[in-house]
Amino acid sequence: MTSQIVIRRPDDWHVHLRDGEMLNAVAGYTARQFARAIVMPNLTPPVVTVAAAAAYRARIMAALPADTRFTPLMTCYLTDDADAAEIARGYGQGVFAACKLYPAHATTNSAHGVTEVRTLVRVLEVMQRIGMPLLIHGEVTDAHVDIFDREAVFIERVLTPLVEDFPELKIVLEHITTSEAVDFVSGSGAGIAATITPQHCVINRNAIFDGGIRPHFYCLPVAKREHHRLAVRKAAVSGSPKFFLGTDSAPHAIGRKEAACGCAGIFNAPFALESYAQIFDEEGALDRLEGFASEHGANFYGLPLNDGTVTLTREAVAVPATITAGDGKLVPFHADETLPWRFVG
Repeated sequence: MTSQIVIRRPDDWHVHLRDGEMLNAVAGYTARQFARAIVMPNLTPPVVTVAAAAAYRARIMAALPADTRFTPLMTCYLTDDADAAEIARGYGQGVFAACKLYPAHATTNSAHGVTEVRTLVRVLEVMQRIGMPLLIHGEVTDAHVDIFDREAVFIERVLTPLVEDFPELKIVLEHITTSEAVDFVSGSGAGIAATITPQHCVINRNAIFDGGIRPHFYCLPVAKREHHRLAVRKAAVSGSPKFFLGTDSAPHAIGRKEAACGCAGIFNAPFALESYAQIFDEEGALDRLEGFASEHGANFYGLPLNDGTVTLTREAVAVPATITAGDGKLVPFHADETLPWRFVG
């Protein structure tokens, strides 16, 4: 039995670091395990300019120790009136690593998101030409579409025509949750990829309602039926370069989760690699963890692989019930559980 895993230093290709006190509380967890991370731009107000992205990056670095080896990769929040020239300038200057498409009202702080993809034709043409990746929260938001069907409907109604219209555009379908998403990404060209979270490999939708409402298992896209979980999990451990690590760690204080209208998001950053290691171990695929965590994403983005390694040992680690965040507390993914792998750096 394998007792130790040593892999190239990994990256997180989808994370929410928030801002202000929350940023100061959570940034260190991501920086501890990952060399780089694609940082989501859904702040209030959203990050839509080069100057805003540079300022946010500076705040992230100020929240970390001076000797940190972590690099935040910034993204531009797309709106209906997104400025193609500003986006191209930011990408050319190395400030923007990608653009993020949130359908309006799809998730946290997405009120300024895109109402119709066709409003972005000029922006998408420019992104396709310069090779800039488009990151997509793949859900429709129509009130008549069942929340558990929103990803599949988005793929059929929006993503399929988008890929046909922009065949050379690099696209990452974020935090996939369905067999339809797995099939679409697997069956598409090399320019289409997906990120996979630990939670969507571990829980199905029953977890949200186990003995009552479990708000700390509520995220968007919401967890789906068991056969979808198994499809996503199979894709993660498959070794396919189309699938790579993106935690979608999304912290909210307990009071914002345990509320009449609780916020969506699962805070998995403190034990992210331990969670993924357990998944790959259970599937007999520990030899594929390095590709998923450290290689596939960098290769897709056209970035160099990281130097150095990280180590996990087969040693029980107890996940606490809560984690202090400033004056409040957060509930981490796997709270009150014991994981079989420990990150030792």
